[in-house]
Amino acid sequence: MSTITLVGTRLAEAGREFVYQGEASACEGCPYRDQCLNLTEGVKYRVTDVRDGAQTLPCGVHDDGVTAVEVEPASVRANVAARNAYAGSKAKLEGACPHTGCPSHEFCEPAGAEFDEEYRISEVVGDPPHDYCMLDRDLTLVEFAPSDE
Repeated sequence: MSTITLVGTRLAEAGREFVYQGEASACEGCPYRDQCLNLTEGVKYRVTDVRDGAQTLPCGVHDDGVTAVEVEPASVRANVAARNAYAGSKAKLEGACPHTGCPSHEFCEPAGAEFDEEYRISEVVGDPPHDYCMLDRDLTLVEFAPSDE
């Protein structure tokens, strides 16, 4: 389901994805707070449409201002334990990984997913991008279904 919100004009492009970080200190006292702060903190969103004719409004956070867009929760690609990685099943992230240079790091610690949460797997993508896990984890790359909010 789409939600209308305000995002920085640089983010206002169909297909652009972002993780909503919540209220910034510069939001205090802003007359557009109710239109901007209507998403769920920590959830990954995809811009589905930029509203035609929407004006650019001044913003204390975005130097080029904000504009109206439609967004919906987006899926998150992640590495999970291979033993129970099936479409339709639920999984958790395996935990933090200090190996930031690993080609799989962005999937072991994906933006928009938390370590202590369980997510429904919508698709099994396959092998992760690394050749060898330095933490000796047996991982599979999956797509977590978008948040129901």
